[in-house]
Amino acid sequence: MLIAAIVVIAVLGAVAVFSALKSRDADGAVGILSRETKSRDRESTVLGDEDALTGKQVERAQVLERKAASKELVLAARESAPPAPYVPPDPEVIGVSRRQFFNRTIILMMQIGLGGFGLASIAFLWPQLGGGFGSAIRVGLVSDVLSEIRGANGFLYRAEGRMWITEYPNGAVEKARAAYSANELTGMESGLALGLDGGVIALYQKCPHLGCRVPECVTSQWFECPCHGSQYNRVGEKRGGPAPRGMDRFAMSVSADGVLTVDTGTIIQGPPIGTNTTGQEAEGPNCIGQSSH
Repeated sequence: MLIAAIVVIAVLGAVAVFSALKSRDADGAVGILSRETKSRDRESTVLGDEDALTGKQVERAQVLERKAASKELVLAARESAPPAPYVPPDPEVIGVSRRQFFNRTIILMMQIGLGGFGLASIAFLWPQLGGGFGSAIRVGLVSDVLSEIRGANGFLYRAEGRMWITEYPNGAVEKARAAYSANELTGMESGLALGLDGGVIALYQKCPHLGCRVPECVTSQWFECPCHGSQYNRVGEKRGGPAPRGMDRFAMSVSADGVLTVDTGTIIQGPPIGTNTTGQEAEGPNCIGQSSH
């Protein structure tokens, strides 16, 4: 035990001595390095000089120096070579860019569209010079028109004027004078004025209810609307259905030699409900339901 204790003490003592030597060597190295560093610092004129430039001042001086050099180069270039006069580029050489092409195409298409719309509007609003709906249509001699009406089972349709032309009996003219305007009476009275069996009346084809085209019914000898069942006698006076009035009609004129002209640009509102100057009843079965008069 004593020997073991002596060995342990010797080992610990050796370790302690070794550690002490290492620590003294490190302190000596640091001390030597510090002395050398301090010596260099004392010998340095930059750190010891109070008038020495800082880093920021050095950088600023370099920037100013570069700017001055650049300015001198620009001035030298201006003095050596005067600026050339501006010459605009030749459009033919440059050509048309893609953007210019698309812009011009869009403008051209807009002009074409507006021009077409304008022409269509003029064509719609302006009466047709060569005849047709919206203009005065020369139908023909009243005597010839009456013959055509009778040959067509009492109803003559003229598509160019969107109108029906039917015969108006001479015996009903007196009642008509109390219900119709002068522009309508001209055709109704033409039979008496020209010594014919009857006069004529020109009716607009549209139903005054909702605008459907009203066809004739040969069996009843009435006009009967297929949309909602409105019914009118042969001269367009309402006889049944939901229509608010009789069929609208056109202004007519008859020349001294008996030529009938219908002005399809002047539409006259149909007679009110209850007007029945001819007293015509249905002459056969109705084509659209049954009459409710």
